[in-house]
Amino acid sequence: MREEPIAVDAAIIISANAEWRPVRARYPDAVIIPTPYGESFIASIEPPVADRPPWTVLFFHGGWGKIDAAASTQYIIDHRRPPLLINLGTCGGFRGDVAAGEVLLVDFTLVYDILEQMGDPDEALAHYATEIDLSWLREPLPLPTRREMLISADRDIVAAEVDGLRDRFGAIAADWESGAIAHVAARNGTRCLILRAVTDLVDFREGEAYGRPDLFITRTADVMARLLDSLPGWLAAAGDQ
Repeated sequence: MREEPIAVDAAIIISANAEWRPVRARYPDAVIIPTPYGESFIASIEPPVADRPPWTVLFFHGGWGKIDAAASTQYIIDHRRPPLLINLGTCGGFRGDVAAGEVLLVDFTLVYDILEQMGDPDEALAHYATEIDLSWLREPLPLPTRREMLISADRDIVAAEVDGLRDRFGAIAADWESGAIAHVAARNGTRCLILRAVTDLVDFREGEAYGRPDLFITRTADVMARLLDSLPGWLAAAGDQ
């Protein structure tokens, strides 16, 4: 008889390898559950105050880029049916609009590397644009955040495109996966919380981490530690629904 998977209160999807390493370091004794996309494991998260039992959560390494992000999000939903999907990770910010270390609470995503030349390009962009309902989040929030749109593409931010992205979309930051994760979660009616911390800044001249992967890795470890520290507070803010 096939054993049913453990029910979870939330699934925490982590995309990039550099983002996953701090998670594994925090849970070195975790029992790894292999998946087609990467490692996963079950962990118990203690509440910030002793008013409820610990949360049972699935940490899942979903992989980088839109393809693995979309596929692994659907895989989690199909196999675990989590009442809440949380994506913790990083993003690049536009210099002058946001500071390194700021945490974005994402309320809208847009995939900007779609190039439609046979029909309406704005209609193509709108197809994958996703508004994220955060009305269920309860105060107080565990971290200072900015509610912002985040744009996604299968590439790092191109310095020469920063001004155009800012002017066209009102964007202040970009990543690789959030647009795909939010879109799939919305299609499935799954509550979604995306928290992305800015690790590096880009302007029309250059990106400060380009050619300096050590800077990205060091800052990623720092911001992921903050996001993991705050996880009990975010689970409390999500409530039991």
